[in-house]
Amino acid sequence: MRVPTAAITAGSLIGGWQLARKTGNRPLGGVVLAAGGVLAGREWARRTNPTVTGALVATYLAAFGLSHPLAKKIGSWPAVLTVSALTAGVSYAAADRR
Repeated sequence: MRVPTAAITAGSLIGGWQLARKTGNRPLGGVVLAAGGVLAGREWARRTNPTVTGALVATYLAAFGLSHPLAKKIGSWPAVLTVSALTAGVSYAAADRR
């Protein structure tokens, strides 16, 4: 069964942030983020070539990093939803729709 990486990336970015926010335990949110990255990365490696996989991993990590300064400008929810949607879109276009 093919797991849609768009759902994995968006879900782990949103889920990790919510878990960290609700529990106050940021490392726990990081575990969700890392698990989502590993799962999506394995799927990307199976479906694409190493260059595309590397670009998708970089996109996922950049989304996490950019969500923090973006949250200071537009708020937490809008920032997380924005980077999650962008990452999901890139994941779908590069790996899922094939």
